[in-house]
Amino acid sequence: METKSAIAGLSALANDTRLAAFRLLVQAGPAGMAAGELARRLAVRPNTLTAALTILSHADLVVARRAGRSVIYAVRYETMRALLAFMTENCCAGSSA
Repeated sequence: METKSAIAGLSALANDTRLAAFRLLVQAGPAGMAAGELARRLAVRPNTLTAALTILSHADLVVARRAGRSVIYAVRYETMRALLAFMTENCCAGSSA
């Protein structure tokens, strides 16, 4: 992962609402979760969640797909793994401990 991509990912996660949404999506697994359900669980307004998900999407941390009238968001696990690897290699001197 390039430094620029890592900065984008870390910046996207550096907000309470975005981090909480990302954590819920990680827990939801590959199936993801509907935006409305995310908003309900996080107790945030839909427009607030939309802004948060847009930022996560621009950082390539989440992907959206249509399912009928719903928009389902899911984590891009390959990006998450690359970000974790970047952090381990560049911030922890290669040590996972």
